[in-house]
Amino acid sequence: MAKRHSAKSRLKQYVQHTASDAHDKRPLSIAIQLVFGLAFLIAIGSIALYLSSLTTASPLTFTETVFTAVSALTVTGLSLIVPATDLSFLGKIVLLILIQIGGVGFMFITVILLRALGRKVHLRNRLALTDSLGLDSPAEIMSLLQRVFIGVLMIEGVGALLLWINWLRYFSPLDALGYAIFHSISAFCNAGFDLFNGAVDKYGQPFEGIPNDNISLAIMGAIILIGGLGIPVIAELLDWRDRRRYSVNTRVTIWIVIGLTIFGWVGIFLSEAFRGGVLADLSLGDQLMRALFQSISNRTAGFAGLPQFGRLQSASTLLIMGMMYIGCAPASMGGGITTGTFSVLLVSLRSYARGELKATVFGRTIDRDTRQRAGAILTISVILVFSATWLLILTHPHLTLEQTVFEVVSAFATCGLSLGVTGEFNAFGRIVIMLLMFWGRLGPMTVVLAVTQRQDNTTHLIQYPEEAILIG
Repeated sequence: MAKRHSAKSRLKQYVQHTASDAHDKRPLSIAIQLVFGLAFLIAIGSIALYLSSLTTASPLTFTETVFTAVSALTVTGLSLIVPATDLSFLGKIVLLILIQIGGVGFMFITVILLRALGRKVHLRNRLALTDSLGLDSPAEIMSLLQRVFIGVLMIEGVGALLLWINWLRYFSPLDALGYAIFHSISAFCNAGFDLFNGAVDKYGQPFEGIPNDNISLAIMGAIILIGGLGIPVIAELLDWRDRRRYSVNTRVTIWIVIGLTIFGWVGIFLSEAFRGGVLADLSLGDQLMRALFQSISNRTAGFAGLPQFGRLQSASTLLIMGMMYIGCAPASMGGGITTGTFSVLLVSLRSYARGELKATVFGRTIDRDTRQRAGAILTISVILVFSATWLLILTHPHLTLEQTVFEVVSAFATCGLSLGVTGEFNAFGRIVIMLLMFWGRLGPMTVVLAVTQRQDNTTHLIQYPEEAILIG
């Protein structure tokens, strides 16, 4: 009897040890891989930026280097430096590479490199890329990559060509080409970095931000708009000849983008075009173009198209914060809670108000998991923005609530617009802003999933009694 008990005990220990080994050898979750991957790129980017600055008269400090790398790889645009004057030529190239990688996604770059080297893309890499791009199925990945990679290069190339032709009025052909390439990529990736602050044209006239002529604003606005549509939508639009009908995601995205752009355009015009506004002294045509460009740029591009951006009317500031918070489409170059989450919340609200059992749009039902995920993203983002704002107000009493909230939302939405207080944060504040940019680029849910573990599906077999909690 004792021998039998001993054998059972040894067998139990063996099973437990084997299960423990299997658990220890289990590969990292996709969310953790994405977090570690972005952190690794930030480390490499920081080193590259620092080394490139050693040739300048004033090399970047550790904080400036890391902050710039985080801002570039999260395609935000908030900065402690003036890239035009504080970075060497090599530093500007490094910055551009970081923006491009951050814009299209490092998992996207990884898979492209694997394909270029003739290596197979394993299922786990496809799953990681599916998650980072917000797609539904890994089966879409390989066919999507081939179309989108060429499409991205074409869009950025055409944008650079148009900007180069227009900017010959300001620079020599070679300088105009450099500015055109940098700003076409920065605009498409919704990065918000520019090389004009501190620069002068060929006539010796200094720039105050990006060129504000209507042609420049129209070209850059179009590039920003396309970059904010999202990779799946861009892929569908590139295949317009072979499609009889676009997906619900594409149709919803386009309608939401159009609606938000018009709403922002009218709102900014009404706030700033009359007495006291920053557009009051401009002609009607310039007022309309500046307001339209700013409406497009608000949703995470981060280029300031309005003069004297730091003294906007409170109505404009509130409107811009709302548009930054919503952001761009899922799997796009921008951030925010995304237009997809916003549209699902709107459709769910409409269905609830009508007493409908299911949330439908364009004759299709939105599944329960999608609606729950949208609610989770909204909840996490509100808690994150509120917590970061409270911490910054607590540690920076000299900043107003408006300035602090604007900076927090801009960082979370990876937008980069600022009321001019980025450099006023202390070391703690800069860490908070960097964490917001990091979290915002990966998405509200990704970081949560990286630090938590979903319960096994078998737990759903247990049913608990229902009980109501009073709400509303």
